[in-house]
Amino acid sequence: MRAADLTTAVVLMAGGALVIWDSLRLGIGWGTDGPRSGFFPFWLAVILIGCCLGIMAQALIRASRKPFMERAALRPVLKMLLPSAGFVLATQFVGLYVATALYMGLYMRWIGRYSWLVTVAVSVAFPVVTFLVFEKWFLVPMPKGPFETWLGY
Repeated sequence: MRAADLTTAVVLMAGGALVIWDSLRLGIGWGTDGPRSGFFPFWLAVILIGCCLGIMAQALIRASRKPFMERAALRPVLKMLLPSAGFVLATQFVGLYVATALYMGLYMRWIGRYSWLVTVAVSVAFPVVTFLVFEKWFLVPMPKGPFETWLGY
């Protein structure tokens, strides 16, 4: 557990350092019209690094050396990780909406054990509603694939 805590803290601190570096480039001071663009990210990154230092101190003080994850716990983690990774990969090729429908359908049927009717209804309705909200209402373009192109979007 100690190694996982230390590794996570170091990775998050590196991310915080990157945010601080970019915030300094944008400016962290106060301008004539309010805070500059880097003000809030800078201070959030400082807080993040401070929390990571606390996690590192706790991990170093704690004497427990038990493993981060038992072998039996790996299966449920992979049941969550593999479909999510597939969703991210599929989005590149089929677009966000089709990938969402496939992901939700797979996950609802495989993990949730929902009936086919509920699975199809939700996995079709959710991407359609998402499309209407983002593409039509907010006018925010999302990644599209060949299906949306075929429909004229």
